[in-house]
Amino acid sequence: MSTTTRAARRVLATVATVMVASISLVACGTDNGPSVYYLNFKPEQAEQFKTIAAEYTEETGIPVKVVTAASGSYMQTLKAEMAKSNAPTLFQVNGQEGYGIWKDYLADLSDYEVVQELNDDAQPITDKDGAVPYALEGFGILYNEEIFDRYFALPNPAVGSMAEVNNFGALKAVAEDMQAKKEELGIDGAFAVTSLIAGEEWRWTNHLMNGPYHYEIQDRGITEFTEMPTIDFIYGDQYKQMLDLYLNNSTTKPALAASRSTSDSMAEFATGKAAMVQNGSWAWSQIGGEGSTAVKEDKIKFMPIYMGLPNEENVGLNIGTEAYMAVNNKASEEDQQATRDFLNWLFLSDQGKQHVVNDLSFIAPFKNYGPEDVPDDPLAHQVQAALTDEDSETIPWDFQFSPNQQFRDLYGQNLAQYAIGNMSWDDVVAKLKEDWEYEMANQIALLD
Repeated sequence: MSTTTRAARRVLATVATVMVASISLVACGTDNGPSVYYLNFKPEQAEQFKTIAAEYTEETGIPVKVVTAASGSYMQTLKAEMAKSNAPTLFQVNGQEGYGIWKDYLADLSDYEVVQELNDDAQPITDKDGAVPYALEGFGILYNEEIFDRYFALPNPAVGSMAEVNNFGALKAVAEDMQAKKEELGIDGAFAVTSLIAGEEWRWTNHLMNGPYHYEIQDRGITEFTEMPTIDFIYGDQYKQMLDLYLNNSTTKPALAASRSTSDSMAEFATGKAAMVQNGSWAWSQIGGEGSTAVKEDKIKFMPIYMGLPNEENVGLNIGTEAYMAVNNKASEEDQQATRDFLNWLFLSDQGKQHVVNDLSFIAPFKNYGPEDVPDDPLAHQVQAALTDEDSETIPWDFQFSPNQQFRDLYGQNLAQYAIGNMSWDDVVAKLKEDWEYEMANQIALLD
């Protein structure tokens, strides 16, 4: 059963460079009556929010403005926009790091309808001022079932079926055997490339670290962000053996991983050059958009990230959220009310629900969404099934418990140096602990 959004009080942030892609529908924040200004986090949903805003304005007469930050630039864009007289009335914060930075701008959402209608396992960042989660996503290892079927048909496969792949030992045996037989299977590697190019290490600094974080937090009895000023990296050996499995059984030599991007990795999987890739439910649009029939819609499957963690035979996908919407308490009362009404329409009305599910492709954590209210893609359906699977437990997104983006950037750089061969694993771990302590102290200071 899902333990997903215990992660709702935990941490993540997005920090990067600049650039703004702006979609301005109607002037906002003027003296001409109430209006809404949403600073959108996801560039891939810019057009969808444009359509939604226009429809809402046509129906209600309330002007809506949407500005979409360029990829990787949300934090700096938000800071720039908040400094203007017509600042966003609706914006995104990412976990406790975002809360620490923007807590003085967060309206009290405790009596908002969207908060009252949250599922029991989904909660705002704090009980009062804070931000509301609005989408659940899942990640694990994606695999091409057709390639696995070809593998199982070969003489003497390491295991006989996917049912046997439920722990690290079995996954390792299969991956290494696939790599050895890649010519027979018609692939370039068991795994797509471990992309470690600067700025795109998030699959390894966030997602691959999620299990080790989760079990260390559990072992140490941590319940609050401020209770973890240091990290022991108890499950560092398990992390290393999984990272090494990726690096040594992929389409690309480990020394070249630091020059490869996530899009390179996903293209390899989408075109059938790799049997597996670590990624999440958001990846279907990218895979389906590659214009290739190499991965059929009914043959793309999820498996958990097996790395030797406790009880992994009974643990499923990593499911949670880093997406929280906040209302600007510096906006006028009428603009705050207009923003509240817009949120109600988008997430709680039947009309808005159709946009949330079909256009934005969200698995929304509200009571008015049933099991059938999920995006029509194979990965979203598998995430929804995992949420209701009583035979396995999902892992919440505890990577949000890491200090801040600066920490994750430093860790990603060190992982790249390890892959190249310029840094020992012991040095990577030593730097991880040192950087955690320093950056966590800075982050905790923001919450005071």
